[in-house]
Amino acid sequence: MNQLDALRQHTTVVADTGDFHQLAAFRPQDATTNPSLILKAVSKPEYRPLLQQAVDQHRGQPLDEIVDRLLVRFGCEILSIIPGRVSTEVDARLSFDTAATVARAERIVELYQAQGVHIDRVLIKIAATWEGIQAAAQLERRGIHTNLTLLFSFSQAVACGQARVQLISPFVGRIHDWYKKAAGSGWDEAANAGANDPGVQSVRAIYNHYKRNGIATEVMGASFRNTGQILALAGCDLLTIAPELLAQLAASEGPVARALDAQAARQLDVRPVQYDEVGFRYALNEDAMATEKLAEGIRAFAADTVKLEQLILAA
Repeated sequence: MNQLDALRQHTTVVADTGDFHQLAAFRPQDATTNPSLILKAVSKPEYRPLLQQAVDQHRGQPLDEIVDRLLVRFGCEILSIIPGRVSTEVDARLSFDTAATVARAERIVELYQAQGVHIDRVLIKIAATWEGIQAAAQLERRGIHTNLTLLFSFSQAVACGQARVQLISPFVGRIHDWYKKAAGSGWDEAANAGANDPGVQSVRAIYNHYKRNGIATEVMGASFRNTGQILALAGCDLLTIAPELLAQLAASEGPVARALDAQAARQLDVRPVQYDEVGFRYALNEDAMATEKLAEGIRAFAADTVKLEQLILAA
């Protein structure tokens, strides 16, 4: 049995891509997209007609609406291939505006529904800022499910659990990147691999906290740099994996041991934690890695959304 199939015995496998032509080969349950992945896809000749169609059909409409229609078009194509859910991201420039995030999310869902897609097959991705988490809480109460992304810290995960969001995406690889850069020449790759990887350890702590305290929010590890990080999180609720790493797992033989276990987590001495806004902001501020990576991630997604808008204007 290859490692991808072995991983499926413990964890729901999700594909992290906008390139839906690659999906069928890996048979993921769900798929996740973001502005960077959509930009990467529409930059390929085979996807350029989708962008042109979105522009031609909606020329004259506000630019942000055309962007959302393009994102939904990709989402619908993905949903025609996978059995589960697709994650579609709200404009990162709204990450500090709760009301605007809610309005944009509702429009995206309405666009999906206009295409006959059931609301339960869509997850709205929102950056895990305080404002984003409050927007997600409002959306969840309205029956719109959310995926809180750019999540780097335990404090973000706690606040998401309090908000009863559907799913969180802690970013394993970007946490790893920060600690590796901070350590400089003192970094020991072998000593910080697998279960000792700082990104893996972050997800394990969040997973154990959720399971021990009966928090229903799904944990989906994301942003992987290598298959070792993935295998070290076997047993996580879901793992979203880029096609290149899915291919590596599919090409590798061997058993995959469960690394995270909900039943074992329930026996741990993990105390419940709560944050109000002040406590959340202070805890996040105390975590230099999470503060820097959250800001950097928002800037990068916003920049790629601008590039996407420029492609639309030029079409």
